Formats: sequence, C-alpha cells, structure tokens
Amino acid sequence: MAELIFPIDRNSQIPMYHQVYQYIRTQIASGKLPHGTRLPSIRELARQLDVSRNTTQLAYDQLLSEGYLRSEHKKGFFVEAKISDSVFAYERTPDTADPVVPTNRHHIDFRTGTVDQDSFPLAKWRRHSNKIMNDPSLYSYGHKQGDTELRRELENYLFQSRGVQASADQIIIGAGTKSLLLMLLLMLRSHHVMAVEDPGYDLSRKLFTLMGFEVHPTPVTSSGIHTEELRQSPATLLYTTPTHHYPTGVTMPVNQRLDLLRWAQEVDGYIIEDDYDSEFRYIHQPVPSLQSMDHSGRTIFMGTFSKALLPSIRISYMVLPPSLLALYRENAGLFEQSASPIHQKTLARFMKDGHWYPHLRKLKALYRNRMNVLVRELRQAFQTDIDIKGEHSGIFVMVEVKTDQTEAELIERASNHGVGVYGCSKYFVEAKPRYPHLQLGLGKLTEKEIVEGVARLKKAWLGE
Repeated sequence: MAELIFPIDRNSQIPMYHQVYQYIRTQIASGKLPHGTRLPSIRELARQLDVSRNTTQLAYDQLLSEGYLRSEHKKGFFVEAKISDSVFAYERTPDTADPVVPTNRHHIDFRTGTVDQDSFPLAKWRRHSNKIMNDPSLYSYGHKQGDTELRRELENYLFQSRGVQASADQIIIGAGTKSLLLMLLLMLRSHHVMAVEDPGYDLSRKLFTLMGFEVHPTPVTSSGIHTEELRQSPATLLYTTPTHHYPTGVTMPVNQRLDLLRWAQEVDGYIIEDDYDSEFRYIHQPVPSLQSMDHSGRTIFMGTFSKALLPSIRISYMVLPPSLLALYRENAGLFEQSASPIHQKTLARFMKDGHWYPHLRKLKALYRNRMNVLVRELRQAFQTDIDIKGEHSGIFVMVEVKTDQTEAELIERASNHGVGVYGCSKYFVEAKPRYPHLQLGLGKLTEKEIVEGVARLKKAWLGE
C-alpha cells in the first residue's frame, strides 16, 4: 500500500481536498504511483494527513470520476490510470516540483471567496452521484443549455427565492459565471459601452474590456448605483450587483431598481443582474430581483452555486429574456455545455429530493453566527476607528480603516502578525476613498479563529 505524506497548506485559498486531489493526480501522471497501486482508505489517509474524512472523501471521489482511481468492494482504492495512456501522460521537465507547497504564511486568513468545506453534505451528494452514474443520458452530449431536470428545479427555486419570472427554456447552465458572461457578451456585440459600478468587481471590468467593450465606471452611493450619472453616460449595457453589491454589500432599494429598468427601456439596452451572495441575507428578506420587476425583457439574471456548495463543482446559471434567447438559439452551434453533466444531474436530484433548502438554512445559520462574531469583535477592538460595510448579508465585510496608514501598510502589518487581509483599491476606478478599505472573508474560519484574528489585527494596527 502506498503511503501518501505531503505538506497540506491549511491557509491556502486552494481547498484542502483539492490539494489532496492535485497531489495524487500528479503522482499518478508522473508514474510515481503506477497502475494497480493500492492507496490508503479514506479513514487512513485522513489520519495520515491530519484532515477530516470529508476532505479525503471529496478528493477520492474526484479522482474516481476522472478515471484515475477505481474502487473495489471490501478491497479499497487502486490506481486505474496507466502512464502510457496519452490522456494521463504529460511531458516531464527536470526537477518538476510538486504543485502543492505551503506558500501562505498567514495563520489566520480572512480571504474572500472561500466556503466551509466541512458543511458540504457529502454523504447525500455522493449517494445521488452514485445513482446517476447508471443514467444512460450521461453517454450523450446532453442539452446545450444544460440538464433539463436541473433547469426545471432552477425554475422553481428562482421563482420561490428571487421571484424570477422565467421558464426552464430560458435558463442556460455553465461552468462558472465568467464562462456564461463570455457567451453573453458575444450575443451583445451590437452594443459598445458597458456601465459598471465604481467601486465594483474588477475581474468583470477586465473581461468587458478584453471583449472590446468601452467600460464606463458609474459611482455607487449608499443605496446603489447613481442612476443620474448612468443616464448621462453613453452606455446601453449595465453590469450590476444590486442585491449584495460587490464589494460594499449595499442593497439597492426597490425605487432605484425601477429607475434602472426605466433607463434600460429608454436606451433600448440590457441590464446584467449578478445576484451575488443573495442567498445569505441575515436581517430582512431579500429585495425582489430586478428580473422579477422587469416587464419589458431588459434583464439578464445570473447566479451561481459556488458559495452554497463547493467552488470546484462549478455550476452557474443565466436567465435570458426572450429576445436574447432567440439570438442564442440562432447561434447555438457556437456554444457547448461547459458544466459537468455528472454534477448537474447530481444537483438536480439533490434539489428534487428536498435536500437543498435544509442545506441552505444550515449554511445561513453558520455564516450568520460567524458574521455576528466578526462584527462584534471588530467593533470592540477598534470602536470608532473603523466603519464596517456589508454586515447584513454575504460571507465577507468591507472595513474602512480611519488611519493615516496606507492600504499596503495595513496589509503588511497584519501579515507580520500572521493574518491575511485584502485590499479594495483594485475595485475603485475613478472613486477615491479618503481612508483605506480592506476585505475580510469568513467562509472557512471558525468563530475561535475569527476572535484570534481580530485580536491580532488590533495588535498589528494599534500596537495594543
């Protein structure tokens, strides 16, 4: 039996299960774990690496689904792939280092975009995944728009949770929001100017520029995007995060949403509504989506399962208005379905059997408690020296630090105390805040780690 001992970077942005998966896959591809090698059991590998069984289970499941391993009843896991198989082989270079090495020196990392891996309902997910492996439709390319059963489940879920008015036929599934955005932008080439929020998500802004759109930054106020500034711009497209603005956490009120819809009609344009983090709202029910208020077909609604499941499952969705759906179908030959059919069918069964809402309630309670701890500790430690934004929803906050120190200095001092915090300057284009702003995520941190992390920040920034 092979012994798999290697360094796990517990503070990396790469989930631990993915580090285990990457390491084993690389060892197989390089020939260090030849065909037929028996691997440790899930329990034994978890013990060797000092990680949860959930971590090793997820890693093995991924390797099984990709054909690197096989499982034999009552015998264990064995390497299935042969290095001679071209699909697994790769050209080796001298002294190639293993891909998993500890690179993050932060003992406590407030990185955004992370999730609580141990809350993933692995047993239920695996049971459904095993069942659908016998589905004959897996052996075909499937529907270009995504699994039909999943789109029907999404139709019901989006109507109940966000008021989205759409049939399953209007839903397109893809592997991540960016892949769907690329598809959408190809259909919007007759438009030339894209308005974006300032501050706003920098990677979307870069993507729009890369695709040839002129980007027009538009200020965000305490109630969302400045609609008068938008009207004065030449834009006919708008990318917005109205329910949980990124990165401030602002929620756009209903009257402003209606004003945006009027603008879209006036300019014969479209609004791309990114429903970022809407499932995690802690004090009020979510404001109805823009799409649910749109009676003229001007809104493209987008969302993802990455924060509620696992980022590596990579299932996102887009709801097209009828005019763009017709354009999509005219050009359907250009687009391929990018999301894993196995994950799509598993998620469809997971939702159909009633597991989705209980899982979401569990996550919401978990993150609400962590958010309360983070906000309480920050206010006790810094009092009036900070302003916290976005505390009522999502799994991160933006903190304005009222200090003469720069963003870089705050980050460096936090890092010197073993804490990772992240600057927000990249989200601002023309807007210039008076004080530095930092992001603190809580997805993978325990309440105890949050308390310790804030205490370290106090020492780092106040010297106490």
